[in-house]
Amino acid sequence: MAERELRAGAIPARRLDYVVRSLHDPDEIRSLLRARIEYTAYALGQLEPGLFERTRWFLARGTTGVGLVLHSRGGLGDATFVMGDPDAILAVLSIHPGTAQTYVTCQPQHLDMLRRVYRLATQQPMVRMVVTRETFRRCERYDAVPLTGIDIRKINALYGSENGPSFYVPEHIDAGVYRGIVAEGRLVAIAGTHVVSRQEGVAVVGNVFTHPAYRGRGYATSATSAVTEALLANCDYVVLTVDPRNAPAVAAYTRLGYREACQLVEASASRRDPSGLGASLRRIRAAIRGRKYDGAFVTLHD
Repeated sequence: MAERELRAGAIPARRLDYVVRSLHDPDEIRSLLRARIEYTAYALGQLEPGLFERTRWFLARGTTGVGLVLHSRGGLGDATFVMGDPDAILAVLSIHPGTAQTYVTCQPQHLDMLRRVYRLATQQPMVRMVVTRETFRRCERYDAVPLTGIDIRKINALYGSENGPSFYVPEHIDAGVYRGIVAEGRLVAIAGTHVVSRQEGVAVVGNVFTHPAYRGRGYATSATSAVTEALLANCDYVVLTVDPRNAPAVAAYTRLGYREACQLVEASASRRDPSGLGASLRRIRAAIRGRKYDGAFVTLHD
C-alpha cells in the first residue's frame, strides 16, 4: 500500500491506502489502548462487560500509520473516541462515521480531519490529569457522604441549580462512585464518575459541581478527594478532564496529587452526511476491494 502519484499535471497528489477492520477481541483492543492509558482511560472503561456490548471498534492501518475509532452508546448519549494517525482515522470515519449526533473526544491534531466528517460545535480544549496511589493527597476539610440512586432527586436538583436541565437516573449514580457535601441541611456539592472499570484498573472522575451559593469554600475539592480515594482502592489510574482556563479547579486537583498528562478536545458533533448514504456506498465499495485483505480497503487522496 505504497504512496503513488495519482494526478497528472503540476500538482501532485498522494494516494493513501488503508485496510480498515472491525475489532471484536477485547484483548486486541486492550493492547492498543494501554500504551497511552491516561488518554485512553475512558475507552478502556468501555471494555467492561455490559458496556463492551454497546461499542463498535475500528482499526485502520496503511500509508501514514494506524488509527483507532470507538463509537459507543450510553445512557447520556452517543460518544466517539479517536486515537492515532489523523489520516488513518479519516479512513475509518469515511465508511464508519457513527451516529448522526455524537460527542467526540480527540486530540488537537485530529480536529482538521474530524471537520471533514462532522460539523463540530462547542469545541472545548481540555487537559487530562491523572493521579495514582503514590501521588494522591487526601483533603479532609469537609466530610463527604456516599450518594446512591436513592438520592437522585437531590442530585438532579443540585445539577439543575443554574437553571439547566438535569436528567440523571438512579442507574447512573449506582453504576458509578458519587460523593457529596451536605451543608445547612442540603446537598451543596458533588463529585462522581464517568467510567469505573475495576477490570481494567482505571476510572474517570467527572460531574464535579457546587451550588452557586456555596462556591469558593473547598466543597468540590473535598467531594473529589473522597471519590478519588474510593476509586484508588480498586483502580491503579484515576483521571479527570478539566478546562485549563479554570485555574481554581486545576489548582485544587493539583493539591490532590493530580498531574497533567495530555491535552485533548471535546466537542459536540453532527455528521455532514446526516442520511449516511455516502458512507454506506463507500463502505460497500471498500468491502469489495478489501476481500483479499480481510477488511475494507479505503483510499484517500491529499
